[in-house]
Amino acid sequence: MKYTYTEKKDTRSGFGAGLAELADTNPNVVALCADLIGSLKMEKFIEKAPERFFQIGIAEANMIGIAAGLSITGKIPFTGTFANFSTSRVYDQIRQSVAYSDKNVKICASHAGLTLGEDGATHQVLEDIGMMKMLPGMTVINTCDYNQTKAATLAIADFEGPVYLRFGRPVVPVFIPEDMPFEIGKGIMLQEGTDVTIVATGHLVWESLVAADELEKEGISCEVINIHTIKPLDEEIILKSVEKTGKIVTAEEHNYIGGLGESIAGMLARKRPTRQEFVAVNDTFGESATPAELMKKYKIDSAAVIEAVKRILEK
Repeated sequence: MKYTYTEKKDTRSGFGAGLAELADTNPNVVALCADLIGSLKMEKFIEKAPERFFQIGIAEANMIGIAAGLSITGKIPFTGTFANFSTSRVYDQIRQSVAYSDKNVKICASHAGLTLGEDGATHQVLEDIGMMKMLPGMTVINTCDYNQTKAATLAIADFEGPVYLRFGRPVVPVFIPEDMPFEIGKGIMLQEGTDVTIVATGHLVWESLVAADELEKEGISCEVINIHTIKPLDEEIILKSVEKTGKIVTAEEHNYIGGLGESIAGMLARKRPTRQEFVAVNDTFGESATPAELMKKYKIDSAAVIEAVKRILEK
């Protein structure tokens, strides 16, 4: 495999490291948290810039409103809480105070998807990408490992406009090079292939690379693309790939309704109809278990990607 790893880290720690660096490099960055400092790894930012941190408490709607107000003064607010509290609990505030008025607020969401694990279905948000991508002007980013999350955190500070940055709780392989540039809206070709295109986001990027490695042993050549920015979607890299392979598998830790796969399906329907298989949660809530157990049961692991590739090749 071209991409290997020597350690595992949680993506939320990548966010914390990026935010801490911004404390030193960008005096306009301010951070707000809804009583989850440790979970969002915001301690280092607070140590470096305590006067630029605001503990809002369990009042997420207020946090969004305060962030919108701070942005009017020229500050760059980063809000931090769990993904379900970052979206569904405060959707009206985001729509009215941030998206509608195009405020420069960075909504940073940890503990997304099934891999939140044992906390169960009430916390395992699987519809947040769909909710956020439907908001006009909202940029939606879903990172795959520690290094990419840190790079994305730095990048969105320099990006003008509202952003939803989604990351997770579990430790996962760190395989993206530390010095790889993060370009908002630009997918990354991780592995070239000829038989099928696999487009993945978030934790499913590594699972897709593992699947491609296994499939290569069976003589199946997979092209693997990392789509970290779901909106705006890098249509060019996807269209170029499916022009070659004629088949696509999309993989994500999200409900198949409203997620990356649906965005790609809509784009391909308009521009180049292509056979597609979805690796995603099948319109259901999760449950309490370990991340690995949940990924296996809900068919969003490397084995599920392998099955999807074989299904599409059999058609």
